[in-house]
Amino acid sequence: MDAPAAQSLIARVTSGRRAQRMVEILDLVSERGSISLSELSDTLGISAATARRDLSDLADQHLIVRTHGGVSALERGREIPVALRDTRFQEAKRAIAKAMVQRLPSERHVIALSGGTTTASVARALANHRDIAVVTNSLTIANLLSGYAGVRVVMTGGFLRPQSLELVGALAESTFNAVNVGTAILGADGINATSGVTTHDETEARTNRAMVAKAQRTVVVADGSKIGGVALAPIADIAQVAMLITDSTADPAELDRLRAADVEVVVVDVD
Repeated sequence: MDAPAAQSLIARVTSGRRAQRMVEILDLVSERGSISLSELSDTLGISAATARRDLSDLADQHLIVRTHGGVSALERGREIPVALRDTRFQEAKRAIAKAMVQRLPSERHVIALSGGTTTASVARALANHRDIAVVTNSLTIANLLSGYAGVRVVMTGGFLRPQSLELVGALAESTFNAVNVGTAILGADGINATSGVTTHDETEARTNRAMVAKAQRTVVVADGSKIGGVALAPIADIAQVAMLITDSTADPAELDRLRAADVEVVVVDVD
């Protein structure tokens, strides 16, 4: 999905409620491969007219394929654009971000922030930090931090990946290789005790691996839906992860497996 298409999608999604519903549609289509209009209406509790309108917008942006009487997925596990992902699990992400910032030194410190909606919540939670430097390849995060007096921002170079608004590739990796980081804070599309930390895009994963390699410790911030999941591209082995901060919807059995792998697990309650 290119940048103009993403902007068009944002313009069409006029409310947080509709954005969340469109994410739910994409999740259902990705999970099942295909779904009929009547099934979709019944599952989400919406009218057929509302379902048709949402499906038309998603099909216009090449996120699904319309079929006779329903829709099908373009690809299993296709990545949801950042414009829509930011509407998911917002309370959990805010609680995770607060817990993350509470665990950072109050004085001078250098962190690296990967792109993602949970790490963007961490960036927002840094508003009152007195002296911190943030190295990031995320345009979204750099923009969020630009107005915070106590935060210095180091931006990588690289090629822009429009799906996530992250800079990736050799130029981004060379920036991370050139700095020393106290805490790398990673978002993830999946984390489990066997496969480690993973994401959908290999180029993005390679850039994040450079971030992890230069950090004294790595913390993963991920809502409960990501725990136990595995995506295409590995970012870090589980042995490289010092801490996971997640919410109380996470699978308890998987959290126990992560603890057994020597990961400190912090579980926050969502109000």
